[in-house]
Amino acid sequence: MDIQNYLPAAFRQQIGETVLQGAEEIRLRVGQPLEILYADEKNRTFGRLESGQLKEMLNYLSGYSVYAIEEELRQGFFTVEGGHRIGVVGRTSYQKKGHWNEMNMLSEISGLNIRLAHERKDCAMEIIPHIWGDEGIYHTFIFAAPGVGKTTYLRDCIRLLSAGSEKRRGLKIGVVDERSEIAACHRGVAQNDLGPRVDILDNCPKVLGMRMLLRSMSPDVIAVDELGVAEDFEAVEESAGSGVSVLGTIHAGNVEEAGERLSFFQGREKQFRLVGLVRLESGERKTVIYDGGGNRLWESC
Repeated sequence: MDIQNYLPAAFRQQIGETVLQGAEEIRLRVGQPLEILYADEKNRTFGRLESGQLKEMLNYLSGYSVYAIEEELRQGFFTVEGGHRIGVVGRTSYQKKGHWNEMNMLSEISGLNIRLAHERKDCAMEIIPHIWGDEGIYHTFIFAAPGVGKTTYLRDCIRLLSAGSEKRRGLKIGVVDERSEIAACHRGVAQNDLGPRVDILDNCPKVLGMRMLLRSMSPDVIAVDELGVAEDFEAVEESAGSGVSVLGTIHAGNVEEAGERLSFFQGREKQFRLVGLVRLESGERKTVIYDGGGNRLWESC
């Protein structure tokens, strides 16, 4: 999908392929300029978005059938061809479900955030040698602040481990893609290259998916994105106790925060690795690899 062709007609002549080179997000907010965010944080703005133009774009992206993506909209996002993820905000309505509120409907949409899909193949190549142990890969968790590129590196780790190399066999990897962002499935077909030995549960809650894969697909590795709530880490502990390596990402600002989220590994620090990502002023990423005790093992130049 050439995303510029799905922009409101009034913006298409201003925003072409050259403008989108290096772009990471396109932000559309009613009453505000259309904003393009780049890796080097030198952002650009265009015009002023009107309500009708936002509806126009939503029609383009949904194939003129917003009702067809209604279930995804309840989660606040949907994925389109090419793997681009569209975040949505607007007026919400909720219904009580047990002790929790569950969103029933999202209407009067006031903003879109297009996270442009980028496959940076081989970006994780330097990580792979450091996460292999004598019996396979360590439980490995990539951590960083939001928007630094954890999912991009996770995706490439999956691809490299799945494909294998002359020195190492390819691994069977089960992917629980709760937000449809790792494989970016569109109508059941992965838009991103995850390698030849990958089994994907798309749009599936992490806890449910990890248990399903353990029971049915005999994975060597289970990969998940954005581990956050206590139930996620309970499922990680269950998987790790079943002899399966876990590869995941965590929102954390430093290695101490990441280690606290994995406190259940206490006494088993030798079994896992932490990979920290840092965005440099140039927009490039620096990687730092730690053992389970938070000791620095290696860092990129």
